Amino acid sequence: MTDAPQDRTAIHNAIWSTADELRGSMDGWDFKNYVLGFMFYRFISRFFTDYVNKAQRAAGVADFDYARLDDDTAESGRYLARELGYFILPGELFDNVLKNTHVDQLNERLATVFRNIESSGEGEDSEEGFKGLFDNVNLQNNSLATSARERNEKLQTIMQKIAGMDLGSGDIDAFGDAYEFLMGMYASNAGKSGGEYFTPQQVSKLLALLAADGRDRLRYVYDPACGSGSLLLKLTGSGQSGDAVQVGAFCGQEVNPTTYDLCRMNMILHEVNFTDFHIIRGDTLATPCYDWKTRLGEGFEGFDAIVSNPPYSIKWKGKTNPLYADDPRFSPAGALAPVNYADLAFVMHMLYSLAEDGTAAIVCFPGIMYRGGAEKTIRKYLVEQNFVDAVIGLPDKLFYGTQIATDIMVLKKNRERRDILFIDASAECVPVTNGNLLSPDNIARIYGLYKDRQPAENLCSTVDPEAIKENDWNLSVSNYVEKPDTTEPVDIKALNASLAEIAARSQKLREEIDAIVREIEGE
Repeated sequence: MTDAPQDRTAIHNAIWSTADELRGSMDGWDFKNYVLGFMFYRFISRFFTDYVNKAQRAAGVADFDYARLDDDTAESGRYLARELGYFILPGELFDNVLKNTHVDQLNERLATVFRNIESSGEGEDSEEGFKGLFDNVNLQNNSLATSARERNEKLQTIMQKIAGMDLGSGDIDAFGDAYEFLMGMYASNAGKSGGEYFTPQQVSKLLALLAADGRDRLRYVYDPACGSGSLLLKLTGSGQSGDAVQVGAFCGQEVNPTTYDLCRMNMILHEVNFTDFHIIRGDTLATPCYDWKTRLGEGFEGFDAIVSNPPYSIKWKGKTNPLYADDPRFSPAGALAPVNYADLAFVMHMLYSLAEDGTAAIVCFPGIMYRGGAEKTIRKYLVEQNFVDAVIGLPDKLFYGTQIATDIMVLKKNRERRDILFIDASAECVPVTNGNLLSPDNIARIYGLYKDRQPAENLCSTVDPEAIKENDWNLSVSNYVEKPDTTEPVDIKALNASLAEIAARSQKLREEIDAIVREIEGE
């Protein structure tokens, strides 16, 4: 995809204008559910209409327009739910509901439409993908307004603003870009709501490049903490020089119900067929999806590419749950991640989920690279078994809600070489308001260092496992890549001359003070 700054600015302006009109009526971060929910509703309305129109016009009905068809006639096309995963009557399309519904009935009309869309796939293979998709668009939310009339007016305002967005260029990820803009608008609230776990699109691009590893086809891709799905979707553009990559199945698990819904919406918005995405609701560590082979077929033996930005330093049951001691995901390391720091539990889960020739690229909290105890034991296992391919130190301030500089750990199961690549990319960023971002040039340089694996002063080095053992299994980039010396050289001769001059002035000043003292004492 190419950048389309005018389209992007138009979307930002529409969101800002909507927020400005609703300012004070609801918590800022809750506002995202309405913007993204109605964006999704408008998109699927348009997509369904275009799909039917194209088919009818190809059949010779040159002026056919599904949006103008009456609902009774359109009922004959309900079989389309088997093809698209959902069905929408003409009267329930976004534009028609906005145009034809009296404001006093808007919330009731929308509630009916949303139920009908969600249930249109019942009994079909798409049922799981569409069930409860609009749950987070609370049409009775008193935060919108206390009276029903005012709430409906606010809903109408949001729909009118969404109707004015240009979502048709295809040059940008409109949904992802809107989500990221909302993050920026409500950064403080986003931090409280897991905003630090939303992966900015530039970081997603780098992770996707690392995990795709130059392949043009990925059968199965996975994110065990998939959030809004942005990381998974970036894998489709992760070929060399941004070429398209064919992805067979997008798989993920997400514990948060709001982002679980957003992820499914995001898949549909990116025209991923309902048969090709499998997003599971649940706690990945406590109740992982065990039936991937059932879902994906007998050919599934692990994921070709895993990308993830799992939550940093969250609590989990760990050693307090005796079942984990024998869990095949965690037991090989000989230790469980601490109960207060689940980070390496996610890493071990992803390692277990990898195909033999797969690659995982994981955003990590830097503490897991150097802390002792069980975490050191797990690092020792990862290094000794030759699973760690690279550790990349990123700049700080890349993620909403946190100032820390994170790391990327790249894992492979069957590595031919034994050295580990360490890259210090802390300076590879462009400063922006309240943070940093990775530019296309930054991404290209970091990825180039990874692919070349050639030592470069102050940038990267390849390190033998024995050296890591001697360093107490520490995987911090700073231990293996020396920072450039930014101190200015000192001219010793000039410094000595300056010191001599200072000493002479001090002596003269001392003599003058002594003279003044003697004069005073003489009086």
